[in-house]
Amino acid sequence: MDRYERLSTLLDLLGQRGKVDVDDLAGELDVSAATIRRDLDHLADQQLLTRTRGGAVANNVAYDLPLRYKTARHASEKVRIGRGAAALVARGGVVGLNGGTTTTEIARALAVRPELNGSDEPGLTVVTNALNIASELAVRPQVKIVVTGGVARPQSFELSGPLASRILDEITMDVVFLGVDAVDPVHGAYAHHEGEASINRLMAQRARRVVVAADSSKLGMHAFARICPPSSIDLLITDDAASADVVAAFEAEGVTVQLV
Repeated sequence: MDRYERLSTLLDLLGQRGKVDVDDLAGELDVSAATIRRDLDHLADQQLLTRTRGGAVANNVAYDLPLRYKTARHASEKVRIGRGAAALVARGGVVGLNGGTTTTEIARALAVRPELNGSDEPGLTVVTNALNIASELAVRPQVKIVVTGGVARPQSFELSGPLASRILDEITMDVVFLGVDAVDPVHGAYAHHEGEASINRLMAQRARRVVVAADSSKLGMHAFARICPPSSIDLLITDDAASADVVAAFEAEGVTVQLV
């Protein structure tokens, strides 16, 4: 377990329990107590928890983890999903990407598609409200980047708010890839934050095709704010650990499921 994965696990455990003990964590994660203390001090410096004598307690932050702590979760599955999604994009297309670790992998897979190179004109247009995705793709001359306006959220690097909607009202996309916090076969796709859900919903409305990209841990789950119902989802790309029952439930709602 690398450091970011360990930090993510620590925050998960704290979110579940409300308080944690250094010695208990050291035993559970098979590292030294000194390592756990350093990790808790690091998270406390970022105001993600409050240190106590011998451990830590949850503070008044929502455990919608910053993007950098989510990257280690289901990393190999997200890479496969990213490659599978990128393979759906044709040269010359206009692609929407919202923020998140899975859509970041889609962006990286698109960036190395060889057929997008070899011309003075960009081979692809990417519309995104995610600052990290825009930053990674801005150095790729084969990709034209359009960034929405809005106010950035530090957890996800996503721009949201009225300024973002002004840009999206004026454009149309061939396909939008939505990274989500949860997706349910009956109720649809969800985000933790209502502002992100609102912009993601508008991106879906402005696209000819809506593809939800989510690893299997998010299937059948709910979050706070709904992005769109199942009827708005054309395709769900997920990893092959998805249960047959859940896949069948999505297909029964008219959602095509692609396993990678």
